[in-house]
Amino acid sequence: MTSKLNQIAEGWKNNLTPQAFLDKRVIEVSAERMAICEECDLHSKHHTSIRLDAHCTNCGCTLSAKTKCLTCECPLKKWIAATTPTEDVKAT
Repeated sequence: MTSKLNQIAEGWKNNLTPQAFLDKRVIEVSAERMAICEECDLHSKHHTSIRLDAHCTNCGCTLSAKTKCLTCECPLKKWIAATTPTEDVKAT
């Protein structure tokens, strides 16, 4: 459970960090992932929702944050983790 909370925190921290201060890898990985999500049938843009944010209708995650979490992966395996939690700790 702690791992999931850490991933949520990682994604939101990166999502709320101004673009100029984000690591280049986060920007690149997020762009690649977002392109995949944009084409997915489970993207909220293909469904009626009361939520205003772009989100996954399978896992419920806000895509702007989920795609910026390098240790996260799509639950449908459309994209995988770019780093492991251990690698992420070593990099900081």
